[in-house]
Amino acid sequence: MSKLARVYIVAGEMSGDLLGASLMRALKARHPQVQFRGIGGPGMIAEGIDSRFPLETLSVMGLVEVLKHLPELIRVRRALRADALAWRPDVMIGIDAPDFNLGLERQLREAGLTTVHYVSPTVWAWRQGRVKGIARSVDAMLALLPFEAAFYEQHRLPVAFVGHPLADELPLVSDRAGARAELGLAETDPVLAVLPGSRANEVRFLGATFLDAAERLCRERPTLRVVIPAATPLRREELERLLASRPTLDGRVTLLDGRARQAMVASDAVLLASGTAALEAMLCHRAMLVAYRMAPMTHWLAQRLVKTEWISLPNLIAREGLVPELIQDAATPESIVSNIGPMLDDAHMREALEERFAVMHAGLQRNASVRAAEAIEALLEGRPMPASLSSEESFATVEQLPVERTQTGREET
Repeated sequence: MSKLARVYIVAGEMSGDLLGASLMRALKARHPQVQFRGIGGPGMIAEGIDSRFPLETLSVMGLVEVLKHLPELIRVRRALRADALAWRPDVMIGIDAPDFNLGLERQLREAGLTTVHYVSPTVWAWRQGRVKGIARSVDAMLALLPFEAAFYEQHRLPVAFVGHPLADELPLVSDRAGARAELGLAETDPVLAVLPGSRANEVRFLGATFLDAAERLCRERPTLRVVIPAATPLRREELERLLASRPTLDGRVTLLDGRARQAMVASDAVLLASGTAALEAMLCHRAMLVAYRMAPMTHWLAQRLVKTEWISLPNLIAREGLVPELIQDAATPESIVSNIGPMLDDAHMREALEERFAVMHAGLQRNASVRAAEAIEALLEGRPMPASLSSEESFATVEQLPVERTQTGREET
C-alpha cells in the first residue's frame, strides 16, 4: 500500500461534511500522516482539514439564489483550482455538489490531477447524456447505491459501489417497543408515522392532504395513533395550524420536534413525501406509502425529463414497485387511505415487507467510508477498485436500468 500524503476534498453542504469527515477518518486510519485541504464544515475541520473557504460559501439552493451568487461561486472555483494545483495533492475528491464540483474536477483533471467524485448526481434519472461530461471530469465515481453503480458500469466509467453511510449507521434490528416507550405510545396500538416533508413547499402541497387522510384512518380505527415529526420550528407552526382545524385528531396525534427516525421505528406504517426519508424508512424496515406533489409547471417538466419508472429510493433500489407511489393528482386522501389502510391492518403484509427491507439494508451496509478509502487507494495504485457489484449484493442488473432515448429513437450511450 503506497503512502497517501495529500488529499484535496471539497464538500458543498452539511451532508457532504458528514461524509467527508467519515472518509477522512478512514483515510487517516490507513495513512496517519495524510494532510487534507479544500472546503469542509465543522466535522471535516475537526478531522484536520485546512478549509480554504467556509462551507456556507457553496450551500446555495435554487435557481435565483445560484444566479445571484454566481460571480462569487466562479471566483471560489478559480481560487480552489489555483490552490489545488499549487499544493499538488495525490487526489482531489469532490463530495456531492455536482454543479460546482464536477466543473472543478474537470479543470483539475485536465491539469493532470487524479479526481474522484463521491455521491453520484441523479444522471441515471434525467439527462443521461451528462455521463459523458462526468467521464471527462473524474477518474472514478464512488456510488452509494447499487443501481447507480450499474449505470456507470453500463457507460464504462470506473465506479465503486461503497454502500450507504446511513445503512451503516442504522442497526439491522430496530427496536419498535423501545421507540414506542420513549414516545409514550402503547405497545399494542397501531401507529402511523406521517412525514409531510422538511421544506415549506412540501408541507404546503401535502400537509392538508396527509392530515385529511389521517383523519379518515383514525375514524375507521379507534385505537390508531399518529406521530408527526416536525423538521423545524417553522414546520411545527405550520402543522399546528393545520391540526387546529381538524378536531377529529385531538388526542390522537403526537407532534414531535424532529426525531423522525424514532417516529418511523415506532410505527407500523409510514406516510411520507418522497426523498431521503423514504430511504430512511426502508432502513428502519417499515411499510410505507410515498406521495409527492409539486407546482404544476415543475410536474410538467419532470414528466418530460425524468426517465425512471419509480421516484422512491426503495423502489429504485429493488427495481420493482415494493412501495406504493402517489404522484401529483393521484395523491388524494382517498387514495392514501386505500393504500395505507391495508398496511395498518395486515400484519403479515408488514412483516413480509420488513423482511425484504432488512435484506436490502444488509446489501447497503458496507462500511461505506472504509470502502471509499480502499477504492481511492486502488485507483491511485493502478489496481482495480473493489468490485462495485456482485451477484450477492446487486439489486438491479444493467438491463433493468432506464435508458434515455434520443428523438430518433436510438439509445444514448
